[in-house]
Amino acid sequence: MKALVLSGGAGTRLRPITHTSAKQLVPVANKPVLFYGLESIAAAGIRDTGIIVAPDTADEIRAAVGDGSRFGLDVTYIPQHAPLGLAHAVLIAREFLGDDDFVMYLGDNFIVGGITDLVEEFRTARPDAQILLTKVPDPRAFGVAELDIDGRVARLEEKPAHPRSDLALVGVYLFSPAVHEAVRAITPSARGELEITHALQWLIDERRTVTSTIISGYWKDTGNVADMLEVNRSVLEILTPANEGTVDAATEIIGRVRIGGGATVRGSRIVGPAVIGAGTVVENSYIGPSTSIAENCRVTDSEIEYSIVLSGSSLHGVGRVEASLIGRNVEITPAPAIPAAHRLVLGDHSKVQISS
Repeated sequence: MKALVLSGGAGTRLRPITHTSAKQLVPVANKPVLFYGLESIAAAGIRDTGIIVAPDTADEIRAAVGDGSRFGLDVTYIPQHAPLGLAHAVLIAREFLGDDDFVMYLGDNFIVGGITDLVEEFRTARPDAQILLTKVPDPRAFGVAELDIDGRVARLEEKPAHPRSDLALVGVYLFSPAVHEAVRAITPSARGELEITHALQWLIDERRTVTSTIISGYWKDTGNVADMLEVNRSVLEILTPANEGTVDAATEIIGRVRIGGGATVRGSRIVGPAVIGAGTVVENSYIGPSTSIAENCRVTDSEIEYSIVLSGSSLHGVGRVEASLIGRNVEITPAPAIPAAHRLVLGDHSKVQISS
């Protein structure tokens, strides 16, 4: 069995972070979300892995993942010139996939517990396709599955205005080579993409075997800030505490906290779960639960909670920051007392909330 990992896409819902970085490399608990998927693939006993990359972020993905050996994988990169749909990714990966079964994994998805059991289930039953489903409050943003009275997949729709069920497709699919005939048979949707839901529906219409597994565990599509922060919280909940830095006697550490090598914490209070990256300095500050601060940051005379701070950023004299995603090499400081005004330098698609 092989793996096909999708790491293209513009990441518009995570702008402005994704103006300068691939969305799959935004860190969760100081590790790129893509890496969790690659580790799950390796843990399932799969080695040969193709990664679909987009022109704008291909170099960054290659630099981060390399040849895959650090994950126990053998990685092949497959360029996709435009985001033309998940089925299009299967189409252009035909040479790499050959006639092998494969798992298709969306690189910005996060599944607690990995995919080992799902892969073994597929290997044993070997249907033409197996999909993962989970119940969501608002399925209109997802591919949606309708099951018959026997629990078999009867119908699939992509982002329907009026969903027939609350079962959304999770971003992991398992396929036999039968899917190659399906992706060649379908035509682009109204939004100009080759939809994987259409390919699956083609298999159903052709009376091929399409099975489903409803997962009750934790799953998130990390495509927006709220979900990214929630995944970060979930991962930190199972954090293994460690201190590889320097913490002075005036600092109070409570709960699960991991402090990276070369980090320095002075006169501060850190309430876990939280992670402080290597080389970061925290002084006279409060770091609250569900917070990840990356490497080489500086937090002084500030408070931050339920947030992600990327590498090289600094907060100085900031009263309170929460539920925030802060990019790389960002500087956050108080505004001058006079005049009493906010001074902002913001990129495209930024979102700011200001207390009056």
